[in-house]
Amino acid sequence: MPSEIRRKCFVFLRENLLTLLTIIGVVAGTILGWGLRASGHEWTKREVMYFQYPGELFLRMLKCLIVPLLVSSIVSAIGSLDLSLSGKVGLRAIIYYMTTTVCAVMLGIALVTTIKPGNDPEAYSQPNVTKVIKRDTLTPDTLLDLIRNVFPENIAQATIASYRTRLVYDVNDTDMIKGQLETYKIDGDYQNGSNVLGLVCFSIVLGITLGKMGDKSRPLQDFFHTFSEAMMIITGWVIWLSPLGVFFLVTAKIMEIDSFADLVGRLGLYFMTVLLGLFLHGFGTLSILFILATKKLPCRYIAKMGQVMATAFGTASSSATMPITIGCCDDMGLDPRITRFVIPIGATINMDGTALYEAVAAIFIAQLRKVEMSFGKIIAVSVTATAASIGAAGIPQAGLVTMVMVLDTVNLPAEDVSIILAVDWLLDRFRTTINVVCDALGAIIVTSLSQGDIEKSRVAHENDKELAPAHELTEIEKGEH
Repeated sequence: MPSEIRRKCFVFLRENLLTLLTIIGVVAGTILGWGLRASGHEWTKREVMYFQYPGELFLRMLKCLIVPLLVSSIVSAIGSLDLSLSGKVGLRAIIYYMTTTVCAVMLGIALVTTIKPGNDPEAYSQPNVTKVIKRDTLTPDTLLDLIRNVFPENIAQATIASYRTRLVYDVNDTDMIKGQLETYKIDGDYQNGSNVLGLVCFSIVLGITLGKMGDKSRPLQDFFHTFSEAMMIITGWVIWLSPLGVFFLVTAKIMEIDSFADLVGRLGLYFMTVLLGLFLHGFGTLSILFILATKKLPCRYIAKMGQVMATAFGTASSSATMPITIGCCDDMGLDPRITRFVIPIGATINMDGTALYEAVAAIFIAQLRKVEMSFGKIIAVSVTATAASIGAAGIPQAGLVTMVMVLDTVNLPAEDVSIILAVDWLLDRFRTTINVVCDALGAIIVTSLSQGDIEKSRVAHENDKELAPAHELTEIEKGEH
């Protein structure tokens, strides 16, 4: 019996070694960060940068994989799926992601209006003017930019930049009134960061096109399929650096925090409200949806996501975690055609944690400012938080930028974002973790719901092979991967 136990322990450690090491990296980084802060030495920004450097290299490697993996995965997945099946898979994924986002926003609003963390304005200091976020765009502009980026004018440019409307004040123009953005000149520029929405849209269209072309598209389909597999192999190599990477990222982040007093003092109730909402959504709402859709308990699957959750917490980026999420789903035995289609879309449009956080933050700040929140305003916050979360980039603290748009909905100044800056760095890690868990569970749910269609497609394909003449059979077999 002892030898059997040892064998099982050995198998468990071998299968979960990377996950355990990554979790150890997060814990060790937290302990070291606290220890360095408690040493009494005042760490300069340059010293913190030295600590963060290995983690920064790991993050750059992950981000380098995003664009090639995203494009090749979606194109190869859609191109290899039956067109009617890929349409059903895409529709199920979008319905799932929209459902979870709406549920997250509703849960956040319910909690913040019940707990009322902002009912004691005297406990909070005024925003720090050194951290004010400059506002040079209106909410409609942000929503229009979201749609503009779905249709990039240059696909090569979309890999490195996204379009953004900017309102410019000209002192020589008498028609402009300083402070009234509606009168400003409408301009636009491109900001650094991949236009992931545009790349996803282009990849879907290209995949559908290759599927419709049939045998003519075989060389290009083979290219994208091989490219996708090659990127997953490279991802596998990079993943083994994650324990070290998240260790240094977490250590450096704790070293550079101004004060932990805000975390447990002034902003404690707000922090706990958001954290409670994320926990209830991640392990309550998502679990219920999972059980309803698959008739299975999600515990076994969530237990296998330790690597994904630890990496998401360490990097605070759902886009950077996407390669690891795909690898985790592959290890679970899910159909790679579905995971490579669903996960990139989820990493782009599914931001449940961000939607919940923005809804809570907007109403929390309204409570601080004694702004009456009518039912209509709450609905407006819900809709805007949902739209803003879709437009939020999958990068650290991107939610702060879209947060300005949500505040504008209830006529609150953009400067009020600085009230919550002290705890945003930590909440950002928790909400990113919930985002990637939702992506992975979504892939499992869509695979489960599509199982019947996949089986029908397989049977139809086998029937085609049985009925096909010899020369056509050769062509069919050549096209199989």
